[in-house]
Amino acid sequence: MERKLTCIGCPLGCEVTVELAGEEVLSVTGNTCPRGEAYARKEVTSPTRIVTTTVRVEGGMLPVVSVKTKSDIPKDKIMDCVRELQKVTVKAPIQIGDIICEDVAGTGVSVEATKNVKMDN
Repeated sequence: MERKLTCIGCPLGCEVTVELAGEEVLSVTGNTCPRGEAYARKEVTSPTRIVTTTVRVEGGMLPVVSVKTKSDIPKDKIMDCVRELQKVTVKAPIQIGDIICEDVAGTGVSVEATKNVKMDN
């Protein structure tokens, strides 16, 4: 089986072709750097993503704060992560880098604030 991907490992955006036998990667072609091969192998065997969303804020100048996972999580856990974060409300003030949720959706990955939110005066 053959899968074609556009690599996101660097700005070049190479068209990468992965040749598979079941779950086994036989070859990766089309990449111009080692990151392309690593990306393609990971994407076809165990894809992961960084999740970005917002969380409600209580007592803040803004009603929500932007957040992201500190590292990538398995792609099949994205919706579990988002559903869990929909239930979260944090109290202002919030600083960039504050941990909003630890071990989101059982992934072992924390979620951190990516924006400062001051208290509402």
